[in-house]
Order: sequence, then C-alpha cells, then structure tokens
Amino acid sequence: MAKLAVVYYSATGNCQMMAEAVVAGGQSAGGEVELIEAGDFTAGDVANYDTIAFGCSAYGAENLEEGTFEPMFQEVEGQLSGKTIGLFGSYDWGDGSWMREWQDRVVADGANLIQEGVIANLTPDEEGLEACRQLGAALVK
Repeated sequence: MAKLAVVYYSATGNCQMMAEAVVAGGQSAGGEVELIEAGDFTAGDVANYDTIAFGCSAYGAENLEEGTFEPMFQEVEGQLSGKTIGLFGSYDWGDGSWMREWQDRVVADGANLIQEGVIANLTPDEEGLEACRQLGAALVK
C-alpha cells in the first residue's frame, strides 16, 4: 500500500477543498494518506512517503504563496529526486503559468511528475474536485 502525503497551503479554503479531495481519492484507491499543512512539513519528512501531492494557490504575479509554502517547498526540493509527485492549486487571474512553471521546477528537481497539475479558478467545481480525487488515486496506484 502506497503512503501519500498531501501537503498544502490554503488561505481562502479553496486549496483545502482540493487537498481533501486528493486525500479522498487516495484513500478510496487503498492508499495510506496523510493531510499536512505546508508549515508542518519539512525536508526530513519527504523520506516517510512513497508519493507526495503538493497544493498551493497562485499569489501576486502568479507565484507560489511566499510566506509559508515557498520556503517549505525550497527546503524540500533537494529531497524530491526520484519521488513521484502530483501538484494542484487554485488561482484567480492569469492563465495558469504559475502551475506550468511549478511543474517545470519539479521535473528539474528530478521528481517524477505523475501528470499535469490540477488547477481550479477560485473555488473548485465538481469537475475540479473529481480531478483532485483522480490525482489522489493515481498517486497511490
């Protein structure tokens, strides 16, 4: 059974909804899944999981949240080589370039990006939540 960490930052609740859907998908596929807020995850935690889903909203000029999420992500990047990773997040404006840049960054870190990141404009609709559930299931298979 795969052990999945779902690590997220959510200021408005949108990414938390998405994270909870990733958890549900992973659990329904038989995985052991842990939901972790970004501020509680460190580089030392990476080795404890087979796969990791990271979730964060776009901020500013389509960047990852800079107060909590970005510092955590910078810390863990050196541990991602060879890990299977999934990404998700919400945004309010732009065209999703923050997710494309984040995907490129994860691949450059040597991780196995399981699929394109799941994004939702503001509050995720049922289609977006289903995509998150599918991401969770794919990460534990």
